[in-house]
Amino acid sequence: MFENEISDAKRVVNEFLEQTALREGNLVVIGCSTSEIASKSIGSYSSAELGEAVFLAMYETFRAHGIYVVAQCCEHLNRALIMEEEAAGRYGYEIVNVMPVPKAGGSFATAAWKHMNNPVAVEHIQAHAGIDIGDTLIGMHLKAVAVPVRIAHPAIGGAHIVCARTRPKYIGGERAHYSEEMV
Repeated sequence: MFENEISDAKRVVNEFLEQTALREGNLVVIGCSTSEIASKSIGSYSSAELGEAVFLAMYETFRAHGIYVVAQCCEHLNRALIMEEEAAGRYGYEIVNVMPVPKAGGSFATAAWKHMNNPVAVEHIQAHAGIDIGDTLIGMHLKAVAVPVRIAHPAIGGAHIVCARTRPKYIGGERAHYSEEMV
């Protein structure tokens, strides 16, 4: 069940990793609409099973590279985020008291809560990169300078994919020099 969506999710992560210089311990925020994956309007067709299948495919691939996955909740939880307590502590994020469910948080975030080691909720992060599945608007959770990452096949099921990485801000003037490794 959901073999195509699982395959799509793994492909998206692998294409994304090939184009980004993410490091062990970095944060990747993922917003996901299972409704959009199922070719329905966002928020109209939540599927716990589909959310779990896509989450696990992406989570396992990122974790194999030592990268923390952060799942964005839906607007009913004000786009709160589900992450592992270890990551929240490492980055100094304040933990809040809420647990996602499919109709308040979303199926993807609910799957994150179910499968992460010691999941917690936080309100705000500044992720190093992100994947938006179904136009869920993850930009508020990225560091200040987001750079688009174009993947060859930007879809999971019927959902449109937008990817981004971040880079440090350029500062200085005409005499400044910049590290190509950080671009």
